[in-house]
Amino acid sequence: MSEAAKIIIVEGKSDKKKIQEVINEPIEIICTNGTISLTKMDELIDEYFENDVYILVDTDEAGEKLRKQFVREFPEASHLYIDKMYKEVASAPEHHIASVLLSANIDVQAKYL
Repeated sequence: MSEAAKIIIVEGKSDKKKIQEVINEPIEIICTNGTISLTKMDELIDEYFENDVYILVDTDEAGEKLRKQFVREFPEASHLYIDKMYKEVASAPEHHIASVLLSANIDVQAKYL
């Protein structure tokens, strides 16, 4: 099992970087690179079933498709949503990302609140 109790699944490296800037606790951030195969999905489920898993993807078509796949295949995961006006996790301001993460009881750096 992973050392971090909380896992955030994002689409890309820029999303991961943005979240790493904001969080203030050890969280594993996994990139799907936009798509995920059923095999990879099964591996994620097997590996992280005991963890708190959060899905934070873009509000575009690809992100919504990925989110639907997680809803179907990994219903235990919690879904976090950025405001549609930002479209992408990477382009959302840090303070917005911080408030989204804080709403899931994820510790964030105070300077973003």
